[in-house]
Amino acid sequence: MKISLNPQAKDVATRDALVAEGGFGKYYTDHMVVCEWSEKDGWSEPELKPYGPISLDPATAVFHYGQEIFEGMKAYRQPDKSIALFRPEANAKRFARSAKRLALPEMPESLFLETVETLVQHDGGWVPNKVGESLYLRPFMFATEVGLGVRPSNKALYMLIATPVGAYFDPSKAVSVWISTEYVRAALGGTGEAKCGGNYAASLIAQKAAAAQGCDQVVWIDAIERRWVEEMGGMNLYFVKGTGADATVMTPKLTGTLLPGITRDSILSVAADLGYKVEETMISIDDWRDGVASGLITEIFACGTAAVVSPVGQAKSTMGTWVTGDGQPGKITMQIRNALLGIQHGEIADTHKWMHAVI
Repeated sequence: MKISLNPQAKDVATRDALVAEGGFGKYYTDHMVVCEWSEKDGWSEPELKPYGPISLDPATAVFHYGQEIFEGMKAYRQPDKSIALFRPEANAKRFARSAKRLALPEMPESLFLETVETLVQHDGGWVPNKVGESLYLRPFMFATEVGLGVRPSNKALYMLIATPVGAYFDPSKAVSVWISTEYVRAALGGTGEAKCGGNYAASLIAQKAAAAQGCDQVVWIDAIERRWVEEMGGMNLYFVKGTGADATVMTPKLTGTLLPGITRDSILSVAADLGYKVEETMISIDDWRDGVASGLITEIFACGTAAVVSPVGQAKSTMGTWVTGDGQPGKITMQIRNALLGIQHGEIADTHKWMHAVI
């Protein structure tokens, strides 16, 4: 990889002060990675260079046809002050699947990992030291052919940036959700399984509707029957049935319209490790409402790279409002969250070999 270090990199004191300030996506590290692709020449040698603006022609394809994908992943500080990535190989594979769906070039896994490792090695000082905080990495790729023809671009640009982050949501508080019956996130044959910007752009009007109802997030239901629970905003959902050691931890199964979350997949293993039954199944709005009313569903939480695990306390919809348990974060929810964070920060044995040492 070509290395062009930033002569204006933050000094240690300034950098540490920005990291300590916390937030999410507020400050960015000193460097970024760029790597060009063309149909003629394939992938160029990637370059680590100073973080900064990029220049694009107004007729660049991505502006007009939305041919773009991205990933979200994290680097965590370990007890010995080293740094490790959480399941980066899974991100590399999903990035390639998203690229295929959006007719973009599939980046080789080895090249993807090289870019991530190089950025973390050079900007490792930006990784926070506190449990629950991390360096969030955003790999993305977009079409760069100049022209207005509606066709897959013959050029693309891959980039990687990073930002130190704290918790996306306050884990001590349960979020409220609005179940959208007016808008649809994805349908079979669409881009629901891909991590592309268009999915999120289409979701914003529903998120705005949720905010108007006093809710933190929107929950999507399926496009055909309009009754099956799918996702919460940009996160996967989990439902806890029962209590104690006999509880079952359930999540909507992947149907081709849901994003196959890496945190979602990890929680299936973590919950089983903790002794709970796990289940991937279809969960309807009626199941949710009736389960909460009867006390069968005792906890609900959402999960994703940004938030890790976020408790869900109250659901609102045109069908009514219902509160799960006492509306506060549940015991099993927080147990799962703490177990996953423990693995990510090296405080709990990584029996699944998820952590990828970098520095």
